[in-house]
Amino acid sequence: MDLTQAEQRAAELRAVIERNNRLYYEQDAPELEDFEYDALNNELKALEAQYPELVTPDSPTQHVGGAADAKFTKVTHAVKMESLQDAFSFDELRDFDARVREAGVRPEYVVEVKIDGLSVSLEYENGVFVRGSTRGDGLVGEDVTENLATVKDIPKRLENAPEFLEVRGEVYMPHSAFLRLKEQQELEEKTPFKNPRNAAAGSLRQKDAAVTAGRGLSIFVFNLQQVRGRTFGTHAETLDYIKALGFPVSPRYNVYTDIEAAIQEIENIGDMRGTLEFDIDGAVIKVNDLAAREALGSTNKFPRWAIAYKYPPEVKESRLKDIEVTVGRTGVLTPTAVFEPVFLAGTSVSRANLHNEAVIAGLDVRIGDVIRVRKAGDIIPECIGVARRGAGTQPYRMPDRCPSCGAPVVHLQDEAALRCVNPECPAQSLRNLIHFASRGAMAIDGLGEAVAVQLTERGLVRTVADLYTLTKKDLLTLDKFKEKSAQNLLDAIAASKRNDLDKLVFGLGIRNIGDRAAVLLAEHFGSMDALRAATAEQLSEIDGFGAVMAQSVLAFFAREGTADLLARLAAAGVNMQWHGEKKGTALAGMTLVVTGTLPTLSRQEAEALITRHGGKAAGSVSKKTSYVVAGEAAGSKLTKARELGIPVIDEAALLKMTENDG
Repeated sequence: MDLTQAEQRAAELRAVIERNNRLYYEQDAPELEDFEYDALNNELKALEAQYPELVTPDSPTQHVGGAADAKFTKVTHAVKMESLQDAFSFDELRDFDARVREAGVRPEYVVEVKIDGLSVSLEYENGVFVRGSTRGDGLVGEDVTENLATVKDIPKRLENAPEFLEVRGEVYMPHSAFLRLKEQQELEEKTPFKNPRNAAAGSLRQKDAAVTAGRGLSIFVFNLQQVRGRTFGTHAETLDYIKALGFPVSPRYNVYTDIEAAIQEIENIGDMRGTLEFDIDGAVIKVNDLAAREALGSTNKFPRWAIAYKYPPEVKESRLKDIEVTVGRTGVLTPTAVFEPVFLAGTSVSRANLHNEAVIAGLDVRIGDVIRVRKAGDIIPECIGVARRGAGTQPYRMPDRCPSCGAPVVHLQDEAALRCVNPECPAQSLRNLIHFASRGAMAIDGLGEAVAVQLTERGLVRTVADLYTLTKKDLLTLDKFKEKSAQNLLDAIAASKRNDLDKLVFGLGIRNIGDRAAVLLAEHFGSMDALRAATAEQLSEIDGFGAVMAQSVLAFFAREGTADLLARLAAAGVNMQWHGEKKGTALAGMTLVVTGTLPTLSRQEAEALITRHGGKAAGSVSKKTSYVVAGEAAGSKLTKARELGIPVIDEAALLKMTENDG
């Protein structure tokens, strides 16, 4: 490749890398897998090494990929939050060791697991958590204090703390929390997060801290950024100190006297990574001696005293035995690859989601082929291509009729998926029943998936209205049901009749209507009859309701069978009225932001109070903010309010504003 070709290729690589940097760091929605991204970066580094004149100050090889989002207040880091140089072979680690020794350092190394999450800084004054921020570009990050305050693993107060302390950690989402979130997103027909790392980043960078609080995030702290009044000699000492203060520290860290022992530890970590409850994308080697680190220094992007080894993605080959097509709650047909079992990332795997016919066509996978399989993010099995074509295989075609009910399937406008639109489809009936009984909807205790399957397979329940005609005799025909369990389920079904209207609206499974939208509908219209009669214009009047959501509501009530279903539910005694608190008007038309720790109210309680009295509780301060309700350690939102001239009140003033509101 000559200079002209290299220049053209470098420009192409920079464009792709920078685009993925924005998607990865700022939107939490990357298009490339980690190993694909790493391969592009390595190709660009090699070109720039071969032709140094191609290196530009704005090249992605010269800076950290992130940037602070405008929706958050910016934080300038007193200590730069550096990224790490990546290594993809053990020889690169040995080269790193040689460079350290050539600089006159006889090193000890600390080896730690490299958690795959979102890097954050936590600051404490006199033991009180006062500010948390994302890494951003390493120099400037985002203030996400309120969101980080919802992470249970982060201590809010420290005992025997120094005057000031800043630590760095990695916020992550445990696999169990990720799978729960993914299942919920799929149930609500939302695009699920691709992997736990993106789920953690997307959850932490929410405008509404209440959303973050419900995502089950955790953290490991791995570095002492700065401290007043204490000195340390080694990195291991700082980790021991941080741990003693109450932080969850790097889950595995040990000190080694030579690089070969460190490499052996990296191999040991790699062997166990499939058994962990969290994602790791590598292991980190750090020089232990802090004075030696100062002497080694940093480049404009990486410290010279640390390096990250990236594990290669584990890919296995297996013969594709079948493609099974299932029907979801909303009628979407989902193809699943069924292949000979392989052991992958710690577990036996024999199935992988193929998503839709466009994915199948793009991969051109055929029954009988030998396919290549991996786990995305070491957790979700996926087919990534064909290794060898099977003899006589034919291109796969998705069915033109629903595999559950036989009705023709269709492509709705702007959808990649095929969908069965038959409202009587048995497969949809099962998923509708499971959703209707779920905790966020009608909360029918004892009616889980196994019971729902039996009820539908035996013809006892075709629509959710049939639940309210079940008898004890019916239930005693089910496997493992005795007198007590049958009565308990009947009692739970009877209790669900008293649920408020929003629970019923959510339980009906209207496309694009989640639990929060259901509350908005119930509050706004007050009864099922009024909601059924609503026009598109009336629906669009609701704050936070868009045209797509309004159209979904209209389509549901216009659908054949909906009127009969609602009539049967009403006849069974299911509540059709909204009994939530009637909103007051004291704060009508106002937008208020709650920040800091209030004397008696939690942030959620204060925001609920604002909403009950007709106001809007926002998560960020803007020119449209009417008041900021500030408590102890209010932080950046208070600063921004003062900069914009927004009135600041305390809890007492908020209570006074609402106390006489009828």
